[in-house]
Amino acid sequence: MAVAAGAAKPDIGTVEAFKAALLEAQSVAYTIEGASGMHFAELIERLGIADQVKAKARRQPGGLVGELIARGEAEVAIQQVSELMAVPGIQLVGPIPRELQKITVVSGGVFRNAVSPDAGRALLAFLTSPAARAVMQAKGLEPATP
Repeated sequence: MAVAAGAAKPDIGTVEAFKAALLEAQSVAYTIEGASGMHFAELIERLGIADQVKAKARRQPGGLVGELIARGEAEVAIQQVSELMAVPGIQLVGPIPRELQKITVVSGGVFRNAVSPDAGRALLAFLTSPAARAVMQAKGLEPATP
């Protein structure tokens, strides 16, 4: 979740606090398409607050919904942390409670018949290096522990 830079950050540390923050917000931005938007639509259904959130939703097909906050068109935005962190003029409140998250796992490998297997192994070695790990963390991603 994110809010405008300088705005008060709501408590989202528990499922109940997160639910209350969504209900108290004047407007909630999220995408119509994409993994985070589809997950959020399912999540508000599961939490029993879909009608209330949809009534004040600011949705767009895709892209960075944090831009709606930056333009003053929404109070809070829900999207993947890395996508929220890419928008100037907003601040990250934090990830939603872990039990509500849908974790996206990315993995890599080199095919046995790859044309350039050494290049593939070099890329994987770089992506698992401490330097790459630091960049991923700075951009809001959680690299797996080696």
